[in-house]
Amino acid sequence: MSADKQSTDDATQAGTAWGRVAEDGTVYVRTADGERSVGSYEAGTPDEALEFFTKRFEELEGKVHLLEQRVTSGRLAPEEATSSVKALREQVVDAHAVGDLVALAARLDALAPVIAVQRSARKEERAQKAAESKAAKEKIVAEAERLAEGTDWRNGANRLRDLLATWKELPRLDRATDDALWRRFSTARTTYTRHRKAHFAEEHERRDSARVIKERLATEAEALATSTEWGPTAGKYRDLMREWKAAGPAPREVDDKLWQRFRGAQDTFFGARDAANAALDQEFAANAEVKDAILVEAEALVAQVQAEGADLEAIKKTFRELADRWDAAGKVPRDRMKELEGRMRKVEQTIRAVEDEQWSRSDPEKSARADDMIGKLEAGIAETQARLDTAAAAGDDRKVKDLEAELANKQAFLDMARKAAADFG
Repeated sequence: MSADKQSTDDATQAGTAWGRVAEDGTVYVRTADGERSVGSYEAGTPDEALEFFTKRFEELEGKVHLLEQRVTSGRLAPEEATSSVKALREQVVDAHAVGDLVALAARLDALAPVIAVQRSARKEERAQKAAESKAAKEKIVAEAERLAEGTDWRNGANRLRDLLATWKELPRLDRATDDALWRRFSTARTTYTRHRKAHFAEEHERRDSARVIKERLATEAEALATSTEWGPTAGKYRDLMREWKAAGPAPREVDDKLWQRFRGAQDTFFGARDAANAALDQEFAANAEVKDAILVEAEALVAQVQAEGADLEAIKKTFRELADRWDAAGKVPRDRMKELEGRMRKVEQTIRAVEDEQWSRSDPEKSARADDMIGKLEAGIAETQARLDTAAAAGDDRKVKDLEAELANKQAFLDMARKAAADFG
């Protein structure tokens, strides 16, 4: 074989450790199972053919490297990672490329334990999240059921909306558990909404009823506004006010207007009454001056009636005359009435107290009882004295001593009875 022929054969058999180009232009890749045809490249030299199929391998190697990064970083879910590894491995095994395909497949196989660890971790994470989600949903359900049993109509609806928004953000559980909790939550919301609607319907009915009542009360109050029967009309206004409070609130848009009507009528009446009373007070001011003068005389009787040997009958007669003058003086201003009446009443009470005391001292029944007591004590003393004399004659010193003590006690009681009898006399 000539040198030129040998050179041509070497060029035809050009290759690398992972592949070669046959004489007919077929490109082979070397694997653990032997050579495998990956294609042909007739447009260029064998070196260009190998370079073309080697670049294909490099592209696959780049894909494997990228997949390794995505798997090891955890950016892919285990199921997606497994699917991607499987698909790329099939490409590597049957690749029309020249390179260490076996090592490239082994790199993909090495990702299986990594994915298994991630799958286990993801499973534990899902279980933890499911447990947290279940606890959160149970808490939401419990709160919703509490709201459904309560009467917080103002804040309950907003709170249930917030709970629903939170529920939607939580991960789903297994279907049976999730559906059971959702049914409880939904039932609680429905129950609350039904009760809330019923409450406001009743409240609307009550407010409408209150509107009817308050319209009537406002009309009655306006009809009384010009009355000059001050006492009876003031009493009627008190009765109307009690009815007004008992009626409860009317619809907001009319409640204030009705109150303004009712209050305005009251103000008109009581303003007129106060003006009339002020005029009367001014008219009665002179009467108060008369009664002040009478009180000076009446209060002077207090010192007289409390003096020793006072003539009670004369004092009572004088007080009756003062009382007649007092009544004749007429009405006084309202702001003086309590003070003046109180001073006059105090004088009357003082005179009556002295009279009661004198009667108590001169009570015939009490005097008779005192005399009876004196007689009994004197008889008892005489009896005790006789027994004492007998004991002394008998020389019974001990009995003498006891009877002397008894005699002294009875004598003391007799002295007290005589003093009382003297007071009654």
